[in-house]
Amino acid sequence: MDAKRKKALVFTFKRGIYPNEQKQFTEDVPINTLLPPEGSEIVFPLLMHMGVPCEPLVQKGQRVLLGEKIGDSNALFCAPVHASVSGIVKDIRPHLTIAGTIVNSIVVENDGKFEEHVCIQPREDYESLSGEEILKIIREAGIVGLGGAGFPTHVKLSPPPKKKVDTVIVNGCECEPYLTTDNRIMIEESKRIVTGLKIILKVIKTARGIIAIENNKPEAIEHLKEFCANIPDIKVAVVKTKYPQGCEKQLVDAITGREVPSGGIPIDVGCLVHNVDTVIAIHRAIIRGRPLMRKVVTLTGGAIKNPGNYKMRIGTLLSDLVEMAGGYKYNPAKIIVGGPMMGVAIFDTEVPIVKTTEGVIFLTEEEAYIPPERNCIRCGHCVERCPAGLIPTELNADILREDSNAFIKHNGLDCIECGSCSYICPAKRRLSQAIRTIRRVELAKLKGKAK
Repeated sequence: MDAKRKKALVFTFKRGIYPNEQKQFTEDVPINTLLPPEGSEIVFPLLMHMGVPCEPLVQKGQRVLLGEKIGDSNALFCAPVHASVSGIVKDIRPHLTIAGTIVNSIVVENDGKFEEHVCIQPREDYESLSGEEILKIIREAGIVGLGGAGFPTHVKLSPPPKKKVDTVIVNGCECEPYLTTDNRIMIEESKRIVTGLKIILKVIKTARGIIAIENNKPEAIEHLKEFCANIPDIKVAVVKTKYPQGCEKQLVDAITGREVPSGGIPIDVGCLVHNVDTVIAIHRAIIRGRPLMRKVVTLTGGAIKNPGNYKMRIGTLLSDLVEMAGGYKYNPAKIIVGGPMMGVAIFDTEVPIVKTTEGVIFLTEEEAYIPPERNCIRCGHCVERCPAGLIPTELNADILREDSNAFIKHNGLDCIECGSCSYICPAKRRLSQAIRTIRRVELAKLKGKAK
């Protein structure tokens, strides 16, 4: 970290926007634990991570216990799936997921007993564990990045020998409007976050730890600074409340001043970034011997009766979760999984909560209204605010001409799909949606060629 950044009151990145936060509905609501009722169906998609799908390790009719591994693969880019309840395997079949894809899934009928598997063994003395032992436990616990695409954590914590890591950043920014789970986790489980980061630093011995928190979360900042006070290699960095501060490349830039190269990832500039809930999951796996079985999710929006932050078992159907949380105040006009900037709208609530689910927003007609798209007025706001330094109007023109070569030439693949361009556009051009669609098509083509 350079001297100028050390002196700064808050850190930030170039460009970005300031959307209405809409966090007031749930930011002061403590996390409430909800357990799925007896007889409910718990659905475990065998692909809840970036990488290779798991294969089922159980059969129809078999009884499983809480914490039992029910899906896995020998592939490196895979994270096992564990039962979050005890009960009978009712079926193994393709099932719609919260991302809109159809994934082979294990359906368990919850018996309401939550009987634990013998694999759950608390372990207080983590200091005696080697880095290799910690990585093995993390892998077996099925831990993935819980704030993004679900990249397997054991892979991220195993950088190639040529990639030296000197900074591990814990991402506590939570810059998406509406979402507040990370904030509540930092307030309620501060000590576990610090211990989880200490465990990570046992694996990445060359690094120091930085917990990055936006300055609209003063209580979380205070709690974590208290627990970090006497730990020389772990600090809290207060970053400016700005969107998309929580994106990896922007956060690395804000904290270290290093620019992740085009097509690169944070490790290319000596950094690793982990979501706060991922760090908590590491703590639970190492200290408490518990695999990844629970997720904290924000349920919010004007259409939900009881907005709040809820801790529930992975695999719980969204429809059951809504009912357990009190149901609807109004019939939702739109349901968005994730934040309003980068989330996706869904049409069916008979989908399971998965490892990467951060929040679900239930919008009324008034909240869901989007003005009609108009012609570009060439104001340049999207160019001024794009955090990736792209020219969205140019990329949109490439898309309208169906010129994918020009789109790639103009660095369209570097888009982080944050939605800033669409948000700031006075003509309400659907820039982000168009760019996201063609970008994913082109990335799929490149992936196909690589095979």
